[in-house]
Amino acid sequence: MTDLNERTYRIGISGSYGGLNMGDEAILECIINQLRKSVPVNITVFSRDPGDTIRRYPFLRAVPVRDMTKSEVAEEVRNLDLFLLGGGGILFDQEAKTFLREVLVAHELEVPVMVYAVSAGPLKDRSTQNMVQDALNRAVAVTVRERGAKRILEEAGVEKEIVVTADPALLLTPQPIDGGTLAEEHMSGKHILVGMSVREPGPAAPDMDPDFYHSLLANAADFIIDRFDANIVFVPMERGKQDMQHSHAVISKTLRPQRCSVLREEYTPGQLLEIMQHFDFAVGMRLHFLIFAALQGVPFLGLPYSSKVLNFLKDLQMETPPLNLVNAGRLIAYIDHFWDTKEELRNHIRGMIPEMKKRALMTNEIAVRLLKEGQGMKIA
Repeated sequence: MTDLNERTYRIGISGSYGGLNMGDEAILECIINQLRKSVPVNITVFSRDPGDTIRRYPFLRAVPVRDMTKSEVAEEVRNLDLFLLGGGGILFDQEAKTFLREVLVAHELEVPVMVYAVSAGPLKDRSTQNMVQDALNRAVAVTVRERGAKRILEEAGVEKEIVVTADPALLLTPQPIDGGTLAEEHMSGKHILVGMSVREPGPAAPDMDPDFYHSLLANAADFIIDRFDANIVFVPMERGKQDMQHSHAVISKTLRPQRCSVLREEYTPGQLLEIMQHFDFAVGMRLHFLIFAALQGVPFLGLPYSSKVLNFLKDLQMETPPLNLVNAGRLIAYIDHFWDTKEELRNHIRGMIPEMKKRALMTNEIAVRLLKEGQGMKIA
């Protein structure tokens, strides 16, 4: 319960927001919810699609960060009490400089900056490392969502204390779905249901060969259908990009495409989390698909296409096949083993999640402490 006489804090949040990716939207939803539970706040989201952000959160302000000049950004930043960068996997070579522009503006205006549960890497370009080093060393607090990100930032020259917390999306709660949704999405009936998640090649996964992993997952899907008499449901986390196309590309390579489907409707992160509980098992590439599975206690096999996925699996102390060093036979062997031990796996995941949620709560606690101690207060 907040004190009615407590001042209202002005907070800016910048990350990969604007409806592009349901994992990022889950992060934003949890950051906003935790802040609003803790202190009175007016929030401005620096969004790629302000219209989408306002539709999701009509009580806050959103600005078109990618269309704004530096002076326009400064006008939005200068009166903030605290600027939050994150969360999410935003500090990597191809994108870090873009996300750090607002941070550097905040530093120029002496607005306190907190780095909020980010991931980092790959971070090999020297000029990008220098920019990350400069921006983060001047922050009032730096938090990352896994130990691997801390190591990468330290190697890039960040000397500011780096606190390892956890992904904010671990605090997401399910939202109800329409009663007929499962039938419409081919998820009703007596068959075992296995969820799958693919992703497109992109800046965060520049070395992925689509033909290779399409064939890999198609072989895995065929094995799952035959071995477990299961139906496969693909869960696109980035509908507006290529997750849908890549899901259908995998299905086209399977021997029994009639046993496969792709979620057709658009859902909120909380609704996707609700849907996830209906899977008996999951195989996935996207980080937040795996986080949603973990939150619902669904046994899963993760394919670590990037460091952020690998680091999450390490945090969960889970075995994983190396995506670039695995063939269909090895992947099938992993699936077979994980399925045979799925109850042990389920119990292991459920045992790990509470501690990870505690660490996720720490990030908000740090932000609130900064505000109340005045380190997150812009002096007029």
